Amino acid sequence: MQNRITQLFGIKYPVIQGGMVWCSGWRLVSAVSNQGGLGLLGAGSMHPETLQEHIRKTRQATDKPFGVNVPMLYPQLEDIMEVIVAEKVPIVFTSAGSPKKWTKWLQERGIIVAHVIASSYFAQKCEEAGVDAIVAEGFEAGGHNGREETTTLSLIPSVRKATKLPLLAAGGIGSGKAMLAAMALGADGVQIGSRFALTQESSAHENFKQLVAGLGEGGTKLALKKLAPVRLVKNEFFKQVNEAELRGADAEELNRLLGKGRAKLGMFEGNLDEGELEIGQVAAQLNDIPTVEEVMTRLISEYEQVRRDLVDGANFSF
Repeated sequence: MQNRITQLFGIKYPVIQGGMVWCSGWRLVSAVSNQGGLGLLGAGSMHPETLQEHIRKTRQATDKPFGVNVPMLYPQLEDIMEVIVAEKVPIVFTSAGSPKKWTKWLQERGIIVAHVIASSYFAQKCEEAGVDAIVAEGFEAGGHNGREETTTLSLIPSVRKATKLPLLAAGGIGSGKAMLAAMALGADGVQIGSRFALTQESSAHENFKQLVAGLGEGGTKLALKKLAPVRLVKNEFFKQVNEAELRGADAEELNRLLGKGRAKLGMFEGNLDEGELEIGQVAAQLNDIPTVEEVMTRLISEYEQVRRDLVDGANFSF
């Protein structure tokens, strides 16, 4: 399954594992890379020394390419970037900010750079900044999300028209069928978060995994739009946020309500009531906690089977 994405990153399949906070540690990353995808460490939930440890453990567990996802809002951003360079990480995915400040700096040090966006306008800004690839993330995605609330099926064709760069689709993709649909709309590959968050190798707490595996349709909603929009499970903390937003709470009040360490409390420590639980809408389709190997096998086999069925004109059911 060779194309521009596999060639750019040196991987077997155009499948990138999202660098999710509190989920994407070295075990998950190395497992995805060993199965032919690209694993990304989630630097957003790591101190610089913790990231260094996970980079080294990843390198011990795989000889395949891997990378780091870096949210530009990270308070110790410069320290994180210095660790990445010192440890000779080959690939960086940046998000939640402008790619201009760091793209050239990273590329000058031999690092491939991709940037996550949620609109065709910012896709053009990425091209101007010189990134090597773009991730277009739709409204369905878990974690922090675009303010435009454009769905993946609407976003990918628009971004494809706006740029000629290698393009990854993200948001709502958890199966081979969804992967094929995204690529039919113009993506060169996919970035998958929620499906990998619910694997045995994910560093998320077992309580969180079990809860998400039982979510139905409508179990998540975008919240905290006056801060940084984030898709949350509808737990007790979400209810507090929702009530505050409905009565017009300002950003300062929402910040106080959010406090510090909410995502760690919920996703990593397993407090399902008071924690901030981030996951995508695709969670409604996920009801098990398989290994990464099982996930990758399903993704690729289903992708290939449906593609053959379409070419052959065969009947198949969703």
